[in-house]
Amino acid sequence: MKKVVSKSLLLVLITLFYSSLIAQDKEGQLKEIKSHNKAVYLMQDVWMRDPYIELAPDGFYYLTCTRQGSDLDLKAPKGGIEIFKSSDLVSWESLGVVWNTTQSSWGKEMEKRAVSSENKHNVKEAMVWAPEIHFVNGKWVVVYTSNQGQSNLMVSKGEKLVSPFDEPFSFNFGKHHDPAIFMDGKTPWLIDKCAEIIQLKEDFSGFVGESIKIDPSNRKMGHEGCYIVRVKNKYILFGTAWSTDTMRHGTYNLYYATADKVTGPYNERKFAGRFLGHGTPFKDKNGNWWCTAFYNANKPALSGEEAQKWI
Repeated sequence: MKKVVSKSLLLVLITLFYSSLIAQDKEGQLKEIKSHNKAVYLMQDVWMRDPYIELAPDGFYYLTCTRQGSDLDLKAPKGGIEIFKSSDLVSWESLGVVWNTTQSSWGKEMEKRAVSSENKHNVKEAMVWAPEIHFVNGKWVVVYTSNQGQSNLMVSKGEKLVSPFDEPFSFNFGKHHDPAIFMDGKTPWLIDKCAEIIQLKEDFSGFVGESIKIDPSNRKMGHEGCYIVRVKNKYILFGTAWSTDTMRHGTYNLYYATADKVTGPYNERKFAGRFLGHGTPFKDKNGNWWCTAFYNANKPALSGEEAQKWI
């Protein structure tokens, strides 16, 4: 295990309804997390995208995200999943790469694809994109997509987030863009493709029924990064879109819609927060809601004044 040494992109913890961004020392960050009224700028030098945080029963927060092969010390065409661990959301320790593509038949096929003519990306490696980790019934359920157009679901052998993992779908999980898991009581659902939902078997060994479209009532939710949470008797669907609804034009935002049932119908799309695209909501130990965020784009797509016109 190694302590995190920061590098180039960023992770932000932010209240779901947009707040100001500040950089502080550890003491200041802990104070702001406790007060829960401002954004907290963390892990400033760790290159990442699509950060996901899960508070596990052991009292620790676990974070995973999209990482480049060069960050993982893996030789191409390998890809992998790195996990970070924290007790307070401020000090993060890397647990290293808990799984890499060479450790499964599915992953090896992605490596072959990465170096073949089928790979449409310049990067000749099997990058794991947008992994999520969910602690369910004493095991870790991991879902992710890849730069090879394929996705997968894995289940840990026990309570530890370590290899080897079972792959109940083998090669048959299919194409799921930014897959996410939502537990409605004991029933697991898969959310993806911004936005569709399909029920999973309780042991995650297969699907139940067919996919159901769950778009908001007034417009498309977006193009990626969907997630569902339940607050009391309401289901809240989050999704990611550029503010202009045109790829890479505008600001990369998070939106939401609500429903009385997980399968909908959902009401109109509403604005959740600017620059929170592919942010994932979670509760801290005090029961406060937060959302992850990361920097997406290397230059402003709109001026500050123009950005305010688009939500």
